[in-house]
Amino acid sequence: MTQQYRAPEPNGDDWKSWARRMMQYLGQTRIPLVQQTGDESAADDGQLMWDRVNKYPVVSKNGEWRQIVLEDGHADYIITADVTAATINTAYKLTYDALSTNHGITLGTPASRIVVEEGGQYVFSFSAQVSSTSSSTVHFYFWPSINGTNVDNSAMATALHQNNATLVTSRAQVFTLAAGDYLEVNWMVDSTNGFLNYTAAASPRPALPASTLSITRLHG
Repeated sequence: MTQQYRAPEPNGDDWKSWARRMMQYLGQTRIPLVQQTGDESAADDGQLMWDRVNKYPVVSKNGEWRQIVLEDGHADYIITADVTAATINTAYKLTYDALSTNHGITLGTPASRIVVEEGGQYVFSFSAQVSSTSSSTVHFYFWPSINGTNVDNSAMATALHQNNATLVTSRAQVFTLAAGDYLEVNWMVDSTNGFLNYTAAASPRPALPASTLSITRLHG
């Protein structure tokens, strides 16, 4: 332990001086997590408080209170059935099945909506297994929307060029969301011969989902 963080020891008979040094030491090393009422100053960096309104700890940094991100905010979703398009060049929203380990992220209404409980930046890792039953080229498109609005410059495309072809396409992106925002995954295909392919388990391998979506909250 460095001298800076070592408790002061009594020296001679000057107990008042030692008591003052001990109080100073305790004040520097034992910061109470007091309740924030809303008018506390964040002028000094490193002050810890509990935000009673939003129900999370905060720390003062550069003149403002910053959220200390707890474990909240992770989810994994899969699709365990083929996904087809009734009409070509038409946007459809994917509906996922939620795993039981999800926390702080839920499916909304309709179930295509993926809702975050806390605001912050989230990384979304998406994959889809696309297949085609056409010998002609089939193009697939995927893109996210937030609160019903398409995200600019976010679409991805892939293509299959032969009958019974299959491949997995994927991307990871970071999005800034507010508490209660929802994200949806949209897809489109230019031929009804193209679809998202779910493959059942066959020993010794497990099943192949038609699509997966993993979400992790990076920070508030």
